[in-house]
Amino acid sequence: MIEWLLPTVPYLKAAHIAALFLWCGGIIALPLMLSQHDPANSRADYGRIRQATHMTYTLAVTPMAVVAVVAGTWLIFLRETYVPWLYAKLFFVALLVGAHAWVGHIVVRVGETKGRYQPPHPYLVVAAALIPMIAILWLVLSKPDLSWIEFPAWLMEPGNRQLPFEIPSR
Repeated sequence: MIEWLLPTVPYLKAAHIAALFLWCGGIIALPLMLSQHDPANSRADYGRIRQATHMTYTLAVTPMAVVAVVAGTWLIFLRETYVPWLYAKLFFVALLVGAHAWVGHIVVRVGETKGRYQPPHPYLVVAAALIPMIAILWLVLSKPDLSWIEFPAWLMEPGNRQLPFEIPSR
């Protein structure tokens, strides 16, 4: 454990939660924004919608995803949370990252093929994102006892090995 970083835990937790709100909100909002792409739109309307979806994805949603994942990773190591529900949560985080990538793919396809690409129904994309979001929320809030699942010992406790680089000490 890195003792001198322990006072940063509340700030990391706040950053993690705030970034999650923005990331998850963006993943829900983007499919709804993309549904406004209509081949019948004027060139100006299409350009405005295209720019809004592209900027939302690249300047808001993706950076918040990175902040959420980095802060969450730091929290795992600082709090030494090596419990079965966390591994289940990480599985659903991977699914959420997959939904994020799918939304990004749709943003690119819609932007590059005006009128030739029909995005999937927005409710399908929102459902694909909401399922892991709800599962993550349930796992974090309930912290269920998943001890009946056999995990390898190396997943359940830290290895107490030295990092391959020097850590500054106080």
